[in-house]
Amino acid sequence: MRSGMNKRLFYMKKTTYILLGLILGLSACKTKKSGKLEFAQPDASKSIQQGDPIQFQLKFSSSDLDSVVYYIDNQVVASGKDTAAVQVDSKQLALGTRSISAKVYQGTQIDSASAYISIVPPAPKEYSFEIVNKFPHDTTAFTQGLQYENGFLYESTGSGGGTKTSIRRVDLKTGKVLQRKDFDSEKYFGEGMTIVGDKIVMLTWQNMEGFVLNKSTFELEKTFPYTNSKEGWGITYDGKRLIKSDGTNKLYFLDAHTQQELSSIDVYDENGQVNALNELEYIDGKVYANVYEKDIIAIINPETGVVEGRINLVGIYQHAQYDNELNGIAYDHVGKRLFVTGKLWNTLFEIKMIAR
Repeated sequence: MRSGMNKRLFYMKKTTYILLGLILGLSACKTKKSGKLEFAQPDASKSIQQGDPIQFQLKFSSSDLDSVVYYIDNQVVASGKDTAAVQVDSKQLALGTRSISAKVYQGTQIDSASAYISIVPPAPKEYSFEIVNKFPHDTTAFTQGLQYENGFLYESTGSGGGTKTSIRRVDLKTGKVLQRKDFDSEKYFGEGMTIVGDKIVMLTWQNMEGFVLNKSTFELEKTFPYTNSKEGWGITYDGKRLIKSDGTNKLYFLDAHTQQELSSIDVYDENGQVNALNELEYIDGKVYANVYEKDIIAIINPETGVVEGRINLVGIYQHAQYDNELNGIAYDHVGKRLFVTGKLWNTLFEIKMIAR
């Protein structure tokens, strides 16, 4: 009796193994090949300008195939019956790195290829400069933020070159500091600032918090935390939102009253990401941004993140050394005057942009 049961069990197991083998065999016919399918186009080493067509073509020797499907960021963008080149519109693609892939179907077999491409905007308009006026600037001011209002400059400074973190009100014509508040420089490294009504919003570098000050008295009214942005670099106000930089290629948008971060946008020029965005100024719908350690001001469309202009200020200050680079942009919205200075500079310049 026991031997008969063992025999039946043996045949049941054998039948099960055969069925499993057939199932696995059928499944294997439908698995992806581990072949060497590659893209002939586009060239992943070259950026693609937004709006230019993208050519897709595969390195594939066999003509015996059923179909090819092309994807960008896992969305189908084209298909065909052979590996002839196909063209895809890039106008609606977001700037930055995009994933591309293709699947080739041959009967029950699937082969695939994947790569990455970089979408960039057109080259920005280039500007040089003309010096219109020069004004004295305090050489103990390690300038981090700068704003002009009603004949005065408001300036925040960091703890560089032996100077203290501070907020100041300065006479434009003489450079004289009329009002000043110092902060604990052992604890805080001051960064950018901007004016919102009767308040000054000022950043600290790595403390993950900013200050809201009374514009008249400089008294601290409250602090606010950073969230997605991990550092404070520059800040400006567009009349509705605060716009903040953190040393990356991102601009963050904050509620002007609560200082809560709402959203962000990546900044790109024709070469890719524009990193190290620093001190900011909002001028006629655009964000003017110092690029850290470069004598360059990027003019950014805050709605798209595209650098639409670039001011080359190389040579404006003959005494610049390491760590006292260009930093500080202010604009007289009434008089249409643009001011720039730098960390520990002895001069604040009024400049005129010259289109190249």
